[in-house]
Amino acid sequence: MSRPSSMSRRGFLALAPAVGIAGALAGCSRTEVGTGAPKEDADLLAKLRERGHVRVGFAGEAPYGYQDGDRLAGEAPTLHREVFKALGVPELRPTLTEFGALIPGLLAGRFDVVSAGMSITPERCAKVIFSEPEFVSTTALMVRKGNPKGLGDFASCAREGATVGVLSAAVEASYAKAAGVPDGSVKTLAKQQDGLDALLAGRIDAFALTSISLRWLARTNRGAAVEVATPFVPEIDGAKQWSAGGAVFRPGARALRDSFDRELARLTGDPARYVGLIGRYGFTEREVPPRGLRTADLCAGRGRV
Repeated sequence: MSRPSSMSRRGFLALAPAVGIAGALAGCSRTEVGTGAPKEDADLLAKLRERGHVRVGFAGEAPYGYQDGDRLAGEAPTLHREVFKALGVPELRPTLTEFGALIPGLLAGRFDVVSAGMSITPERCAKVIFSEPEFVSTTALMVRKGNPKGLGDFASCAREGATVGVLSAAVEASYAKAAGVPDGSVKTLAKQQDGLDALLAGRIDAFALTSISLRWLARTNRGAAVEVATPFVPEIDGAKQWSAGGAVFRPGARALRDSFDRELARLTGDPARYVGLIGRYGFTEREVPPRGLRTADLCAGRGRV
């Protein structure tokens, strides 16, 4: 992927306008308005340090966050482990859940942070708070070998009447719709592997995801009769939609998020260390977020890279 000239992954984030009671402690009246989730305070980091671990939610989506044997692996857990260790919290304790259940689970108090490479979008920012970006990426289509319909982006999918697979709760569905793909031609899938399997079975003509994810999926399914088309940048109303992801926190956890951001900046500000940590998952210096890319602007739908 090459950066656009103005530049200084699960998922995607729109840089243009796009814009749980279960976790509450019994008998606790200190709750976030409208969610029922426990209200946080500036002492949350101290509490995490005292208990020695942070609870993280992930969706089993490689290479962003997944279980590798008995170890939590991937881009997000690897970066987040470094950040929390620097903050004095040595252990990540993971909870696996469906991608679409990550934000509800976070708001319900099932975990303290989402470690899944989740894209920063205005819609999600209305419910939760994000760290500063931890990566940027492009979009791509996985197609059958030989690309029989000549698909390269969402506009070509609309033009050819192609059926497009997307992950549940991911933003690719909105990109496809903006390009003119009818709702009935967008099929929702639960996992990455489901997308590849549906493609091979002929149930979909293309599987849309970040280029990082699709490269990883092709790598882990060597010999499958599929290929990843040239990455592209989707557009909505003429504005390019670059992908950027980050860690996700409950609205009341701003002090924890701010502490997280300070340590994250040390990682993203050191490309060699960044690639040394997550290069094994297909991340390169091209995925390092540019300094001028800020979550506040992305949440407001006015970010540009």
